[in-house]
Amino acid sequence: MSELAQVMALLEKLDAKQEKLASQVETLTSQVQSGTAHSHSHSHHHHHRQPSFPTMHQRSFGVGSLDSTPSSPLMAGVDHIPCGPAPPGQSFSPHAPSSPLSISPRPAGLHGGGVEALRLSRAGSLGTSLPSSPGPNASFPANAAAAPGPAPAASASGANTNGTATPYGNLSLAAATYGAGAPGALTPPNVSAGLLASAIAMEEKEREKDKERKKGLYPSRVVLTTYPSQAGIHPVPVNWGAGPTARERGPVVCSRIKSNLPIRNSIGAHAGSYSIYRALSIAMGQLRPDWRPDLTNTHPPFVLPPQPGWFGDGTGRGEEGNKKDWKIVSFDPWGALSQEIWAKEYAEGLDVRPTISQTKAHIKILELDELCRNGEFPVDGDIVIRSPELPAFPGVDQGCEVNTYKAAIDPVWFLPGVAARLGIDESTLRRALFEDTGGMYPELLTRPDIKIFLPPIGGMTVYIMGDPAKLSDPNTEITCRPHDSCSGSDVFGSDICTCRPYLIFGISEAIKCAQRGGVGVIIYFQKEGRALGEVVKYMVYNRRKRGGDNASEYFNNTAMVAGVKDARHQALMPDVLHFLGIKHITNLISMSNLKYDAIIGSGITVKNRYEIPDELIPADSRVEIDAKIQSGYFSKKQMNDDILKETKGRGWEDIVH
Repeated sequence: MSELAQVMALLEKLDAKQEKLASQVETLTSQVQSGTAHSHSHSHHHHHRQPSFPTMHQRSFGVGSLDSTPSSPLMAGVDHIPCGPAPPGQSFSPHAPSSPLSISPRPAGLHGGGVEALRLSRAGSLGTSLPSSPGPNASFPANAAAAPGPAPAASASGANTNGTATPYGNLSLAAATYGAGAPGALTPPNVSAGLLASAIAMEEKEREKDKERKKGLYPSRVVLTTYPSQAGIHPVPVNWGAGPTARERGPVVCSRIKSNLPIRNSIGAHAGSYSIYRALSIAMGQLRPDWRPDLTNTHPPFVLPPQPGWFGDGTGRGEEGNKKDWKIVSFDPWGALSQEIWAKEYAEGLDVRPTISQTKAHIKILELDELCRNGEFPVDGDIVIRSPELPAFPGVDQGCEVNTYKAAIDPVWFLPGVAARLGIDESTLRRALFEDTGGMYPELLTRPDIKIFLPPIGGMTVYIMGDPAKLSDPNTEITCRPHDSCSGSDVFGSDICTCRPYLIFGISEAIKCAQRGGVGVIIYFQKEGRALGEVVKYMVYNRRKRGGDNASEYFNNTAMVAGVKDARHQALMPDVLHFLGIKHITNLISMSNLKYDAIIGSGITVKNRYEIPDELIPADSRVEIDAKIQSGYFSKKQMNDDILKETKGRGWEDIVH
């Protein structure tokens, strides 16, 4: 049995277990509701909605119903999710095992946690004579008028010295009303009952407002995952690599907004890692969950037309060429045109959004000003223009600016293609992505029919100098610098690596190429610290400096901290070159053997390779360059173990290298 067939068989078994669970939950619901109906008849103060457990057939999501989805043991409203132990004699699962943890006794009637628990614990904190909504004759506990002094410590069980207990020691919301903030018995100041009642009323009003706000965020039922066999699940068809237009390929739909949940054909969320900030804005009430962008006038100001690499293996062999060796698998090549291609469907509610955005801009960098003044390249009024004079500095030469075309690209992974490119099984890729994102995307396992994943990572930015239309002409001179981000050097000029000087050198060569009639391309990948992250990178710096910072231990230091010496996986890097239509690179401004091998392996030829000029290498980054040359990076410089052992970096205490 194939791996996919095994997965499907397991899903069918899971569906059967879910139906059984639904029956048990429905039975439990009847018991809970019948038991609480009697207790409600004796209640005189606050009404609380009881747990509601819908059957499988009570779920509706706009397009069909997701019958197989297990019911979630949540309260009927999002404002009453239980956070603590269930009431005595009740359980949210008839077969739930006993908790191995010892839970302290809680006040009678206190079943939940959070703000609700605090509100219900007020009477216990202040004495039994304090009602939930105190009137003008409300009384305080006997010790209310005691002279100020050190407060007795709370007992280990959480009980106060007056015998009451709260889930948060001795602090309650009512206590906070008169400024209590430390553990110990409460000794409220001489506060009028009317003032206390007013404060509590305001608190209740705010709670009600917050409750109403929460109601509008999401449905009270949480859909953790979906399954291919569920009723109502009908993904929008998408055939990766198909053509000759995007209509044959199909849209990328990952949204859970309204009716898009049962028809989406992609896992994940738009905007990569920034999707988390969008979630924060929604949680704070600054953005509606169902908000969609107004795409008016957002289309690209220049055209990057479809290229052979957009379609399967790029050979034009039709369906046969769309079964393996896809040229683009790490983003959607049609992503910049969705607001035009799918305008009608978007207006009708299909939430298909751009994943590529193109624009035009000027870039200005201090080093380029100096290179221009030194005659490295002229101000031609086309590629390089003169910077305008600043009013604050009349008569001062402000250098130059570079005219560029830009494209920002978010990741959109075609999972079968990514797995093939990395040389692993798709099932292994899915399991690793699920496990090592903390189980963030269960549909990676439950939806093998969905082949597209929008990962929560950074993408890339392409800077083009010269005419983009000439990129696909193999006779055009093309200078290309594929660069992985390094904020420490690129932005702040750290001298421990060569990233910024190599980037500046690449931009300078790209400008010269464009001025010769060719096209210069800089591709800036968001892969900080070799895709290991800045925290890991700085820990490696510490290990290097404390260990003598020897070039012979350069890669070993990284591997000892991160487990691997590089996580950039350059096999995916050439996708953007095929997106641009590049078939031949005249000048590759990169020493990396990993990038070069990936480019050549994808079918793109390279004429010249350029290493960073020796005069641009900062003294403290000599360790990095020599170690890379010894490991296989391109260089005309000879390197051996003896030279490597002699190359050492600056110590922390060395003010001058």
